[in-house]
Amino acid sequence: MRDFLLKQIFIKNIESELINIGYDPSYAFKGKEKFEYKNFKIFDVTSAQANIIKQLALSVGADCATHRQVITGQIEKSDCILGGNISQLRIIAKKLQLQPFGLKNLGLKLEKLTDSQKLNKDKTKIVGILNITSDSFSDGGDYCTVENAITHLHELINDGADIVDIGAESTRPGAEEISPDIQLKRILPVLKYIKENNIEIPISIDTRSAQVAKECIKHGASIINDVSGLDFDKNMAEVIAQNPNVKIVIQHSRGIPQNMQDNPQYDYLMDDIYKSLSAKIDYAISNGIKKGNIIVDAGIGFGKTREQNFEILHRWQELKTLDCPVMLGVSRKSLLNMPQSSNAEKDLYTLALNSILLNENIDYIRVHNVKIHRQLLDVLK
Repeated sequence: MRDFLLKQIFIKNIESELINIGYDPSYAFKGKEKFEYKNFKIFDVTSAQANIIKQLALSVGADCATHRQVITGQIEKSDCILGGNISQLRIIAKKLQLQPFGLKNLGLKLEKLTDSQKLNKDKTKIVGILNITSDSFSDGGDYCTVENAITHLHELINDGADIVDIGAESTRPGAEEISPDIQLKRILPVLKYIKENNIEIPISIDTRSAQVAKECIKHGASIINDVSGLDFDKNMAEVIAQNPNVKIVIQHSRGIPQNMQDNPQYDYLMDDIYKSLSAKIDYAISNGIKKGNIIVDAGIGFGKTREQNFEILHRWQELKTLDCPVMLGVSRKSLLNMPQSSNAEKDLYTLALNSILLNENIDYIRVHNVKIHRQLLDVLK
């Protein structure tokens, strides 16, 4: 008897595989939904809600995992994991919208998250780092003078940066706080040069200070990168809200640079980061910031161990469910475990890690060496 030959398929676009075996190409765009699977974690639902979700899932051949005591009613709340193919999940979403106990809202959210037509098709944007600092972990002091900063600005642009992120305060572990006045003294000459020379690349400002953010926005900055995630300066949200064309990067961080690496512990790393960022998004919106202006960052190296940083890299796509663009920065950081290596060597290992993120179509990567990342991104087109 002839043996069967089987191969597991690993491909982002199963549609091409369907067409390859002779599947009707005019229907493949829809048929692929039966072969694309997703798992969603739904937090903190009541036993009644969990039982309904599970029954709806089973009714279409999908499944929903709950706490073992949900069926007995001996537990008030449970997290759930709902899994199925896109076609099944869309049916569940429609059915949830007809259910009681507030499940209509869950159905609407699930329907949006399974709309494959709205998936991000844009290429990753490369954010080039311009540190105007004396104590940044990899290039502190290199670009402290206005002349050196401007020279490096042009290097980043010529190398293919989509955005330049300018920072005048190091937030590496153990770094001391820099006053807003000193930050502005370092940044404003560069912003004035950009404006006077009609340089049109988007400029991001890496600062936790609302005063710095406000002044830099006046001088043309269009993105504020707040590594504290709006925690450090309570006026930051108001500043961003007053400038509806300015984006804000909300980063997850534990503590402040002076203590953030003191034994960082989490109950469940990705859940904790996800819940924190979700709460920060809600806070931003409640203070008048438009949802479309929010970018999230899991904060590699900000209150995380090396192992936790790598878990974020493996699971960063879970943050997409927040419905905001995602930025990550691994460039030359301690997770590389190369403290004695040159920046050139660190950049190669940074590129290796970022190649995974680029292949997974992350929205933004923040890097020191723009040139090699632009070359790789062009190869991956």
